[in-house]
Amino acid sequence: MKRNIQLSKEAELDLIAAVTWYEIQREGLGTEFELSIEACLFRIARLAQSHQIRYKNTRVAFIGRFPYGIHYFIEEDKIFVIAIFHMSRDPERWGERE
Repeated sequence: MKRNIQLSKEAELDLIAAVTWYEIQREGLGTEFELSIEACLFRIARLAQSHQIRYKNTRVAFIGRFPYGIHYFIEEDKIFVIAIFHMSRDPERWGERE
């Protein structure tokens, strides 16, 4: 079942910051990162329950090429993305968003 995805304001800011950082590292890399995120979000929308629950009711989908995870939870027919975090960050930092 395909579900609607809603990004929190914090997740949107996470995405903007990461895209900006990658683009500074190399022109075009930010776009590649953003496309990887979009592909992962599409996968989540189709197979939301296939990703492991990592914290409370929060699931994490990992981005293949980049060391990021999309942290989300499912409520009925919606998916709420609460963070797009680099996997070396302290999980306590995003855990406050739940």
